[in-house]
Amino acid sequence: MCHTLQAAGSEGKIGTNLDELKPLMSQVVLVATNGIGVMPSFEGVLSSEEIDAVAYYVFESTNK
Repeated sequence: MCHTLQAAGSEGKIGTNLDELKPLMSQVVLVATNGIGVMPSFEGVLSSEEIDAVAYYVFESTNK
């Protein structure tokens, strides 16, 4: 809903286009944990294992 990510079938208009950005796993973990700009922190909402899984999915989906 927020980000564009082809692998997830999302075409968000608020966040960055992750397919173009091609973030590193460490960047996704940092932002998902702490939030940035209008993106909220998911610390306490998702476990560290879940955040790592999201980061892995985004990285693998965008860095082919």
